[in-house]
Amino acid sequence: MQTRTLRSKLTIALAVGALTCAVAAAAIAQNAGKSLIGKLEGPEVVTDAAKFPKTFKEAPQLAALVKAGKLPPVAERIGQDPLVIKPLHEVGKYGGMWRAGFTGPADFWNGFRCCSGPDHLMFWDYTGDKVVPNLAKGLEMQDGGRAWLLHLRRGMKWSDGKPFTADDFVFWFEDVYQNKDLVPTPSAAMAINGKPGVVEKVDTNTVRFKFPEPYTMFPDVLAGSTDLAGQMQGWRALGGFAPAHYMKQFHPKYASQAELDKKAKDGKFDSWVRMFLFKNDWALNPELPVLSAWKTVTAINTPTWTLERNPYSIFVDTAGNQLPYIDKVVLTLAENLEVINLRAIAGEYDYASRHMDLGKLPVFLENQQRGNYKVYLDPGDYCDLIIKFNLNYDADAEIAKWFNTADFRRALSLGIDRDQINETFWLGTGNPGSVVPVDNNKYNPGTQYRKLWATLDPKKANEMLDKLGLAKKDAEGYRLRSDGKGRLRIEIMTLGGQFVQYTQIAEMIREQWKKIGIDLQVQEVERSLALKRTAANEQQLAAWNNDGSEHLFTFPLHVFPFEVATVASSGPLYAKWFHSNGAQGKEPEPRMKELMEKFKKAFGAPEKERIQLGKDIWRIAAEEVYIIGVVGQGPASMGVRVVKNNLGNIPTRMYNSPDGKTPGVSRPATFYWKN
Repeated sequence: MQTRTLRSKLTIALAVGALTCAVAAAAIAQNAGKSLIGKLEGPEVVTDAAKFPKTFKEAPQLAALVKAGKLPPVAERIGQDPLVIKPLHEVGKYGGMWRAGFTGPADFWNGFRCCSGPDHLMFWDYTGDKVVPNLAKGLEMQDGGRAWLLHLRRGMKWSDGKPFTADDFVFWFEDVYQNKDLVPTPSAAMAINGKPGVVEKVDTNTVRFKFPEPYTMFPDVLAGSTDLAGQMQGWRALGGFAPAHYMKQFHPKYASQAELDKKAKDGKFDSWVRMFLFKNDWALNPELPVLSAWKTVTAINTPTWTLERNPYSIFVDTAGNQLPYIDKVVLTLAENLEVINLRAIAGEYDYASRHMDLGKLPVFLENQQRGNYKVYLDPGDYCDLIIKFNLNYDADAEIAKWFNTADFRRALSLGIDRDQINETFWLGTGNPGSVVPVDNNKYNPGTQYRKLWATLDPKKANEMLDKLGLAKKDAEGYRLRSDGKGRLRIEIMTLGGQFVQYTQIAEMIREQWKKIGIDLQVQEVERSLALKRTAANEQQLAAWNNDGSEHLFTFPLHVFPFEVATVASSGPLYAKWFHSNGAQGKEPEPRMKELMEKFKKAFGAPEKERIQLGKDIWRIAAEEVYIIGVVGQGPASMGVRVVKNNLGNIPTRMYNSPDGKTPGVSRPATFYWKN
C-alpha cells in the first residue's frame, strides 16, 4: 500500500485517537499495570533426555521435498541431539507468513531479534535470568574456570546440509579473529583481565576455550548478545564460529590473491576484507549457511527483507515437530517511524514491537478491534532514554573540555525536566531518573542513585555552570565559550525511524536547557550515518537508550565506552583502549579506568564479589554522569507489542531486552497461526 493511500485510510482513526488521547492517557497511566502488563511467561528448553520426542515430523513443503528426493529425511537433518522446546501454551500448526516492518539496511537487529533462532551457543530462559543450552548441547567447566568444554549437538548441520563441527570454531579463531585485517581490535570477550584466550578442537563435536585465568562468567558471555554470540556478529568478523566450508573461498589463506581480486572486483568490493565481511553477514548474504530457525532469502538492502524456514533447523517441539511453525517472515521497508506505526494501527502487521511508538498507545487501543490485534506492554528494567557525552570528541577543544568536566555533565542533567518528558512521551508510565537499572536488579547500587544528579534543579545547575567559568552570556541569555569564540553551542545526534521519539524529546530538552543558558542544536540522522559518525569520533551528544544494560556484564555498551561501531558512543577511543588492553585508542581518565578495571575483574570473580563489583560500576556511572539518564523502566523501547489475535503461543509479558533478543527469548519459532 502506498504511503499516501495509507495516510488517507487512517485519517479518521487517528482523529478519533487524538480526541480521546487525553482521557485514554490518564487511564493508561493508572491502569497499565493491571490491563496491559501481564505475567512474565514463556516456553522452556527441555534438557531431560527422557522427555525428548522419539519420532519427528516436518512442515508439509519440506515433507514434499523429502518425498521428491531433494532433501534427506527430517531425522537425518536434525541429527541425534535436537534442541527441544516446550511451547508456551500448545503444540502449534505449520504454515503462514509473519508480516512486519523495518527501516532499512541498518535495522539488522530487527531480524536478529525475531528470526535468528536464537543462534547463540547458550541462551537465556524466558525470564532473561537463567542460562540454558542452545546450539551447544552443554558447557563443562575445567581447571577452575580456566577452560570451558563446549559440547556440540551430534549430527547438527548448517542450512546447506554441511556438518557444523569444531572446525568451524578453529577456522573462526585462527583465520578470522586472529587476522588483523578482519579484526583489527581484539575483543574483551576473548580475554580475561586483558589476557587473551585460545580456541582448540578436541574432537568433531567438542571445542575447548582456554584462558590464562578463571573466566567464571563464560556461560553468560555465550548466552548474551556479545562478541561470541554467533552469526549476528559475523558482519564484524566476530561471533565465535563461522561456516568454514563456505567462507574459506573468500579468505587469502585458502584462495589465491588473483582469485580473491577477481571475486572482489566482480562483486564490486574495494578489498577482499569488505567482500569477506559482506559474505559473512547473516542479513545481507542469502547464500551464507546459517544455524537459525529462519534464513535470509531476500536481503536487508532490498525493500522486502524475506526470511524462510531453515530445512536443517535443529529446533523441535515436544511432539517432535521441526520448528519453526511459520513458513516465512516478511519485513517490508517503511520510510520512517510514522509509516511503520500507521501500518501497525491499520492491522497490516501480524506481530510488531520494534519501532512501535508509546505515544500512539491510545490510538493502538482505539483500533484493536478494527485491526484484529491485541496490545501488550513489556516494560524494560533499563532506561528508555539516555544522553551520551562523547568523552573522546576532539574536533573542538572547548567542547571536549566541558564534556570531560564532571560538574558540567551533572549541571546539564539537573537542567532536564524529566517529569514533563515522562508525561508527554511516556504517558506517565515511565520512571524518571538516572542510568541505573530497576531497583530489584542485583547490580543496582541503591535506591538513592535513582535520583542522584537526576532531578530538576535549574538553580543549582546555573550555579554550577557559573562556577565552572561559564558565567558570561550573550544578549539572548546563552552562555559564552570560555575561549572567547562566541556562544557555546552543543550538538545532539538523534535517529529518526526508531522506537523512541528521540528527536522530539531532544527538542523538548533544547527548550529546557535554555533556562540554564545552554544552546542545544538537534540533528536527526539516519541510523547507518549515525554508525559512521560515531566510529569516526564525530558525535558530540547522542540520544539513545541503555536497553540491555540490566545485564551489565553481557550488554554493557550503554554503560561505558565499550563498542566503537555503535549508534551512539561515550568514547570510541576509550572502547579501543579497553578491548586492546591499552595497545590502541586512548587511556581513560582515572574514574573511568577504575570502572573498566572493575568490569574486567568481574569476569573471573565468584558471584558474591561480582555482584559487588557490578554495584560499584553503576555507582561510578551515576556519580560521574558519563551518560545522562532521563526516563526508564517503561515500555517505550520495544515494549509496545501489537499482535494478531489468532497468533498462538504469545506470552502476556516478555522479558524485554536486546540481550534476550526480545522476542527471541520467547522463542518465535514456536509462534503459530491458529486458523
